[in-house]
Amino acid sequence: MPKNDQKTGGVAARVDALVRPMVESMGLRLWDVRFEKEGADWYLKVVIDRDDPMDTDTCEAVSRAIDPLLDEADPIEQSYCLEVGSPGLGRKLTRPEHFTAMLGQKVAARLYKPDEAGRKEITGILTAFEDGTATLETEDGPAPVPLKAAGSFRLCDDENLFG
Repeated sequence: MPKNDQKTGGVAARVDALVRPMVESMGLRLWDVRFEKEGADWYLKVVIDRDDPMDTDTCEAVSRAIDPLLDEADPIEQSYCLEVGSPGLGRKLTRPEHFTAMLGQKVAARLYKPDEAGRKEITGILTAFEDGTATLETEDGPAPVPLKAAGSFRLCDDENLFG
């Protein structure tokens, strides 16, 4: 498999396996790894999380810790920029462990096509995640949303920042 094969998540999966032990040894969670092209440049984005608010010093410490691992293993053929950051407000939920970690939180799902009630977006409290389906408790009752039916799920922790 080519080193930059993104269709199978090749680069991201290799980097995840490489840096996860280091990130976890620092008392942090590896939230996501993405290898993305922006304009003419490639970015390796390592997203870390913890229970307390994230700060730039922690992101810098992780960057310094994983940079030698990446240099030694050389999992990416082309040049790239390494970014280490937090998932921040309105974080996307993309992996099963994200849904499990956010149980009890308000989440919004954007659907590819309207559901039976004509909704394109469903917002509610994430009450369950099983077999690839997230259940959101809405004003109208529970709404099971299969992951394959939604373009995105995101945490609604940024709604009342200025109000």
